[in-house]
Amino acid sequence: MPVNLAQAIPDPDLFDSKAENVARALDQEAGRSNKNKSTQIRRFYDELVGWQERIAGDDEKFKQYEAFIRMLNAKVAYAKGRGLVGDEFERWFRECIKSTPNAQALDHFRLHFEAVLGFLKALRG
Repeated sequence: MPVNLAQAIPDPDLFDSKAENVARALDQEAGRSNKNKSTQIRRFYDELVGWQERIAGDDEKFKQYEAFIRMLNAKVAYAKGRGLVGDEFERWFRECIKSTPNAQALDHFRLHFEAVLGFLKALRG
């Protein structure tokens, strides 16, 4: 599920087929376990949106807060350790954080995550 968020113009599939593929993988993993519940995933989305709004497209602010954004990886690892999210979610989320070197990429990540949530909701009804 690798995604490239750092491109100035996002991949046309980033908010479409790639997001849908992520949603399907998360839903399948949830079907095999009691992980990746919507409320848990939504918590990570809400925190990401909070950082994205705080940064507001400003690369200087991104640099100021980058350590805190990277700390989301630790929060995902903790949630995985508690059995709240699965391997697929952790792998995808960490890959997205790794692919977020600036404010624009953070905006792309938020939109990609939003698309994943939309497809996930459609899959789960």
